[in-house]
Amino acid sequence: MERPEQDLYADGAVEIMMPARAREYLADPVLTQMWLKIRKRLESNGHQAGGTVAVELDEAAARHLSRLLGAPVRAGNRRLRLADLDASLRNSAAGRGLVPVVAELTGGPLRDRPSERIERAEAVRKLWDDVERCVSDNGFGAAEWARSWIAWLHRSTLLVRGGPRAVKEFEIAARALSIVLVDPGTSRMLGELATTVGGSSHSLDADQVAGRIALRGLGFALGIEDPQTPRGRIDLWEQVGVSADRVSGTVLVWGFHPPGRDTWSQMMRMRADLGLVSHLTLAELAVAPTALVPDGEIVSGCENPQVLQRIAETGISRPVVCFSGNPSSAGRLLAERVRLRYHGDFDWAGVAIAGRMIAAGAEPWRMGPADYLAAIAAGIPRIPLNGRPVATPWQPELRTVMERTEQAVHEESVLEALIADL
Repeated sequence: MERPEQDLYADGAVEIMMPARAREYLADPVLTQMWLKIRKRLESNGHQAGGTVAVELDEAAARHLSRLLGAPVRAGNRRLRLADLDASLRNSAAGRGLVPVVAELTGGPLRDRPSERIERAEAVRKLWDDVERCVSDNGFGAAEWARSWIAWLHRSTLLVRGGPRAVKEFEIAARALSIVLVDPGTSRMLGELATTVGGSSHSLDADQVAGRIALRGLGFALGIEDPQTPRGRIDLWEQVGVSADRVSGTVLVWGFHPPGRDTWSQMMRMRADLGLVSHLTLAELAVAPTALVPDGEIVSGCENPQVLQRIAETGISRPVVCFSGNPSSAGRLLAERVRLRYHGDFDWAGVAIAGRMIAAGAEPWRMGPADYLAAIAAGIPRIPLNGRPVATPWQPELRTVMERTEQAVHEESVLEALIADL
């Protein structure tokens, strides 16, 4: 008698495999589509070997199945009774029922989708119970704004999509609000508050789940609309005495000649005349005059500091800003205050950044399919285009061309064209 083999599933469970000859017979490619279709049915009905499944059988599959069932099965579109298959498998050399056979032949244990749906529903109910408990524990239970906050969380699905850490992220946000709303007159740094409530100085950053939830809750508590800009988010925290870090994130600028007569504008004009690149912080931009360049002046934006450096070396006096990849808060604030045209790398990360800049109001600068193809035709070094494609809504055909060409074009390769525009 053949000795059953063992198979180790990914979760570490050991499953006794069918005898080799039985498995070889049942795993014949002519039956593959049938087993896959049966797997789908069993996963959807909680592993119940009942009802029928419609399958398309060719002559070879029909002969194979006839031997298994011990009864003639004709080729064509047939409805198979799962109970018959289950009984035949148990009485065959396989020695087991339909569920374990299908699992072994199609890649591993079957999912139980009805149970998974129940588990998800229970997890969601527990999530909202935990949210209500946390709101009450932090003293917001009777607050009208807290009901609006929770209603927003339901609509946004931010917590439901947040995975296992969702409740923890909400607890961090709620704890932060309980501190700042109880004593809004005390000055705090955002990083210090974040460390206190979340154990990390970045736990309340605007790109973190807890930071997003806290900002929205703060807006409801103060009756302020959801801020859409870095400046607006900073202002909202400052309403309760919390200051953001305004000095570490910078944006590089060249050739800025503010028209004002104030000291800062004079200083910037002097730096530009001396041929100096300036690093502007969020704190500096917050106190700078409204007009950063003369009225009507277009500021040219780039992604790579080497591009700005080369432009500066030419002595061109037109204003240029470099965002050094993804813009910092300082970069985003500056972009909001000037008329900007933007150029970046023609790779998927670069066009993703460009898409965000353009969506925020920048004009595309040499970021079309013709510009991309012209750079390639000029004989630049070939760089493979890696990563996941992203949309290019300002010119949708750009994505199509990039996917077809499969070549990246970095800003340094088109420097001469950018300089010519300036």
